Amino acid sequence: MGGVTDEWAHDTEVATARLKERLYATITMISVVIGLGAGGHVEAAGAAVTVVTASVGLWLAALVADQQAHRVVHGALARGPELRSMLFVSSPLLLSAVGPLLLIGASALGWMELDTALVTAAGVNIAALFVWGCYGGVRMGGGTLFALVAGGIDAAIGTAVALVKAAAGH
Repeated sequence: MGGVTDEWAHDTEVATARLKERLYATITMISVVIGLGAGGHVEAAGAAVTVVTASVGLWLAALVADQQAHRVVHGALARGPELRSMLFVSSPLLLSAVGPLLLIGASALGWMELDTALVTAAGVNIAALFVWGCYGGVRMGGGTLFALVAGGIDAAIGTAVALVKAAAGH
């Protein structure tokens, strides 16, 4: 029976790590789109390149950190299943670019102003933090009010961190 428990624990750890990466990338992308909007002198193509570069850079940084940590702890490069696991866990970092890119694309097609697209991208990501916070509150069994408060706190903290990152130029 221990094998099933160990597998469940591993699956839970992987899901936790993937969600952590997704939330971190969401906060980072809020700061990127806020920074782009505050700059005021960007076109859709430049905004798209910045969003892709930020997302890929964040993903590569995570892979480098994971590989370095693996080398230090295990005395060897991660290969095979370990490397695939690193790639799987870090892949949500790349997903952070999808929403902003779709909105920037809508701007490039003339469906909305770029500033509107960037503000909307930030708003959607803040809403995502709120939803994840609410879901976490529900999973903790705290009821509706607790879930809404947890969502509000997570959205507020995520927004504050993103604003600090944007103000610092990151």
